[in-house]
Amino acid sequence: MSSTDPLPRAAPETEGARLPPRSLEALRAELDAIDDALLAALQRRAAVVAEVAALKNGGVPLRPGREAAILRRLLGKAAGGPLPRQAVVRVWREILAGSLAQQGHFAVAVGEPGGSQKGAISLLAREHFGALTPLHLHRSASQAIGDVAAGIAAVVVLPLPAEEDAGSALWWTSLLHQDRMSPGRAEGRADLGGGRIHIIARLPFWAPRPEGAPRAAAFVAAAIAPDASGADRTLFGLEFPAETSRARLASQIAAAGLSAGTILLRREGEQKTAQALVDLAGFIAEDDPRLAAIEGLLRPAVRLGAYAEPFEDDQP
Repeated sequence: MSSTDPLPRAAPETEGARLPPRSLEALRAELDAIDDALLAALQRRAAVVAEVAALKNGGVPLRPGREAAILRRLLGKAAGGPLPRQAVVRVWREILAGSLAQQGHFAVAVGEPGGSQKGAISLLAREHFGALTPLHLHRSASQAIGDVAAGIAAVVVLPLPAEEDAGSALWWTSLLHQDRMSPGRAEGRADLGGGRIHIIARLPFWAPRPEGAPRAAAFVAAAIAPDASGADRTLFGLEFPAETSRARLASQIAAAGLSAGTILLRREGEQKTAQALVDLAGFIAEDDPRLAAIEGLLRPAVRLGAYAEPFEDDQP
């Protein structure tokens, strides 16, 4: 069988009659032929990946928006077939991880908090980026972001922010203010010198969680701009007067023609300025005129990143 031959298929049933069952030896021989064809297809894929890498000429090879689009397309093709759709996700996550490794050293930093969720973020990172991708574990989000800023890791996986976060756990405010920071400043925050860091993905992408899978959720960030997948949400950081209520802020965002999901607020003591992490529907550019129409902001909205919407499916 040549590398361009299609995958072998079982012989069709004759009209009006069933073929006699094949022997175990014949079935195993067909499986071996399918495995050979799969390997040949993966080798061809790797050759194309090498060509793509040569055209990119360096940089972080990760494109999570395109990866999400690939998985959505394949999951659509797999619908109704005998292969479980979660198996499609697992197989292609490893294929995509192999493609990243093929294009150069690819390591992942993980900000792993303690408490009841300890270990869940690193499990999510392993699930998404492959079994053999190097993980650098850190006790704080700011230390993990520092690995990306220093070029030690290509991406960082971080726990979802919460309003009760404090200190170095407030990693999203580092992204909001990174244009104001210089290396070594801001105690408790990561050194964000170098390229601007954006949120580029949300984990897990496959929303149905089988028994035993980590129930946590996380963001992925890197020193690259996010790419669109076709079904996305965009994260913005806002600064506004501290007396502005959540309801008022939501109303101002809606009046500007934007659809907000989660709005995470941060107020500190008697400070006159408050901050918000806002999750907006769609892939929205930082110069979108609707952002300038949000009333009461103390500075232009800062795009902190964007991510592909998780694949929602109740099928196994």
